[in-house]
Amino acid sequence: MRWIHIRWLISAAAFAWTLWAARVDAQRAPIPSRTRDPYQGAIVVDAADGTVIFEDRADEPGYPASMLKLMDLLLILEDVERQRLQWTDPVRVTAEAARIGGSQVYLAEGEVFTVEDLTYALIIQSANDAAVALAIHVAGTVPAFVERMNAKARELGMNRTVFYSVHGLPPSTGQQPDVTTARDMSKLCLALARRPDVFRFTRVPLRVLREGTPKRFEMRTHNNLLLSFPGCDGFKTGYFRLAGYSIAATAQSEGARAIVVVLGSPTKEGRDTVARRLLAGGLATAKLRRPPAPSLPTVTTNVPATASASTAQVTTTTTQTPETPASKPPSSRRRWWPWVVGAAVVAILVVSYRRQQWGR
Repeated sequence: MRWIHIRWLISAAAFAWTLWAARVDAQRAPIPSRTRDPYQGAIVVDAADGTVIFEDRADEPGYPASMLKLMDLLLILEDVERQRLQWTDPVRVTAEAARIGGSQVYLAEGEVFTVEDLTYALIIQSANDAAVALAIHVAGTVPAFVERMNAKARELGMNRTVFYSVHGLPPSTGQQPDVTTARDMSKLCLALARRPDVFRFTRVPLRVLREGTPKRFEMRTHNNLLLSFPGCDGFKTGYFRLAGYSIAATAQSEGARAIVVVLGSPTKEGRDTVARRLLAGGLATAKLRRPPAPSLPTVTTNVPATASASTAQVTTTTTQTPETPASKPPSSRRRWWPWVVGAAVVAILVVSYRRQQWGR
C-alpha cells in the first residue's frame, strides 16, 4: 500500500507540473525556435584588440536569454565608476521584483539588500528578481533601464541586438523576445573584459545570500567552465527552451585572453564541449599573436680578464688601477726631436743644392 501511495503522489505531482507548464506556455508569446546543432552561431575573439580568431554564423540572430544580464552588469559597473551608485547602497525589493519567476533568489517585497549582494545574485544565480530590483533602483522603472541597455548596445556597435527585458526570460503574450547575435555578444564581452572589476563577480562559483538567517541561500554558478577550464574567470550562461543553451566565456593564460560566445546549442553538454574547444584554440592563437618581448643587453660586472668579448657587452663597474710607464701617453719632451731631425735634413739638402748652384 505504501508504494501505491508513493506512485500516486509522483503521478499527481507530474500531472500538476504538466498543467502548470501548459499554463505558463499559454501565457508566452509564440516565437520561433532559435537553436541549431551544434549551435546557432559562434565566435572567438582576442580580448587584446578584438581581432576575430574564429567565427561561424556569427551574425545569425538568436535569443540571449540570461546572457543579457551581462549588459545589466556593465551599466551597474559604469554607474559605480561615475559615483552615481555605491556598492553599499541599500536596495528595497518592490512587489514587481518579488513576483518575477524563473531562476531567482526568492526576494520578498520589503527586503533590503546592498547593490553588491544583488549584483552577485544577478551573475552567480542568474536571479531574475535581482535583475528587476536593480533595474528599478538604478533607473526608476524597468522600461527606463531597458532604454539604457539599448542605448549602450548601439554605442558598442551591437547593431543586430534589441533588448526588451532586463532578465532574458521568454516573452509573455504581447511582448517581443530579446534578440542578439554571437558577434554582438562578443562586443559586450570585450567592453566588460576591459574592466578588471568585472571578474570579482563573474569568477565566483559559489556565494551565500542572507548568511546567518533562516532564509540562507546558496547561490551556485551555471557556468561549468569556471570549475573545469584552467584560467576561466567569466562570464555567463543563458537558457530557455526555444533559445537553447548559450554561453559567453573567457579565460586567460600567460598574459593572453580569449573570449568565446556560443549561441543557441540544443544541449548543455554540447554547448560546453564546443566552448571548451573554441576557448582552448582561441587562447593558443592569442598567445601567438602577442608581440615578442624586447631583448635586453647582457649586463656584467667586474668581468675577468679571461672573459670573452661577447660576454662582456656592457661593463657597469670601472676598476681604477695604477698606470704603468707603458700606459702613459708620450711626454711632450719626446715629441720635438723628429721635427728637429727633419728640419736639419732639409737644411743640409738645401745648402748642398745651393753649393752645387753656386759652383757653376
